[in-house]
Amino acid sequence: MTAITQSGLDALVARRRPGHSLEAAFYTSQDVFDLDMRLIFGRHWIFVASEPEVPEAGDYVTVQLGGTSVVLVRDDDMAVRAFHNVCRHRGAVILRDGKGFVGNLVCPYHQWTYDLTGALIHAENMPSCVGSPEHGLKPVHVRSLAGLLFICLADEPPVDFDDVAAQVGPYLAPHGLQDCKVAAQIDLVEHGNWKLTIENNRECYHCGGHPELLCSLFHFFGYTAADVTPAQAEDYQRFLRTQTEFEAIWDAAGLPWRALEDLHGRPTGFRTERLALDGPGESYTMDARQASRRLVAGFTQPRMGALHLHTQPNSWHHFLGDHAVTFATIPVAPGRTLVRTTWLVAKDAVEGVDYDVDRLTEVWRATNEQDASFVEMAQAGAASAAHEPGPYAPAEYMVDAFCTWYIERLRAGMGQ
Repeated sequence: MTAITQSGLDALVARRRPGHSLEAAFYTSQDVFDLDMRLIFGRHWIFVASEPEVPEAGDYVTVQLGGTSVVLVRDDDMAVRAFHNVCRHRGAVILRDGKGFVGNLVCPYHQWTYDLTGALIHAENMPSCVGSPEHGLKPVHVRSLAGLLFICLADEPPVDFDDVAAQVGPYLAPHGLQDCKVAAQIDLVEHGNWKLTIENNRECYHCGGHPELLCSLFHFFGYTAADVTPAQAEDYQRFLRTQTEFEAIWDAAGLPWRALEDLHGRPTGFRTERLALDGPGESYTMDARQASRRLVAGFTQPRMGALHLHTQPNSWHHFLGDHAVTFATIPVAPGRTLVRTTWLVAKDAVEGVDYDVDRLTEVWRATNEQDASFVEMAQAGAASAAHEPGPYAPAEYMVDAFCTWYIERLRAGMGQ
């Protein structure tokens, strides 16, 4: 693979053509991938987990962002903290498992021991180090957005998180994510660049390839009346009627539903909106009926549609009356991306009584596999000498907005 010089990277970023997809090097180049890890995943708020994944004091999860391992742990005061997963003695990785429980954080190399606040409390034969702030675990910025956990590796994280939380929080809060539990979690490695994973998520132009999802999701996401073909006209009118019905349900329940969209021009781009669901309109299942008999957050009826949220650069989420689904996108290599999907149900829901895991996960398991295939196709095309940027369809405007955000953030980081 040919290396790209700094001047080459500058030129690649500068010639991005709005309304068109990115050049192939953005998906295939190791140099661009390294730039992404430094300027995007190293400086922005990254969604990595949800609070129900660390429900009790001592529960932890780890996440790998490039060469950086981070541990998120709930301390004895029930606050979630994040640290670099590196011992302050000789730099060994402390926790190697993806999740678990600890009383203290103990380095397996020389048994330096840290409490859940990151303070060093034991170092054999080195008592002068104990209690010294200089030898405590290095903290990582962590914030909760109504139960969604974001970290930032930068010394000074983007300051707009509070503004995003103020806008999005009222949409998420009624779903009571902190009072949910993990019902299932599946990791899938897609054979494509992380940007292709996100671009694929940001449009429903391809949703004809998701028959399981279309049992409940209207495929007019991002469409206007001008985008609808004559063959789609009847379904589109049914969608509009259903949307009106759901708006009345949401208004009666006091739930905000209108789209909030601020996708570029800021460090932490986002979009949220409540979506009408097809058929019974209760959940993402093959019959669109609820997947869990136990509703979340005190909802009294399952027909609530779906609240959709995505954040730049790496997450999307769905909140329903009976469960929630979170998606975290973690780059692994230029052509490999980890997609972690987590299903959350009410804390008091009983597996096998209130919900069946296979039914709960069926639609998104199928959809994720299909999306992985689409992303792999796009990655293979990016490797072809014939590849060149193509125009976006009107319904792909959020893909264009994501790429605009991405180029803006690269330019900001590169000083362009």
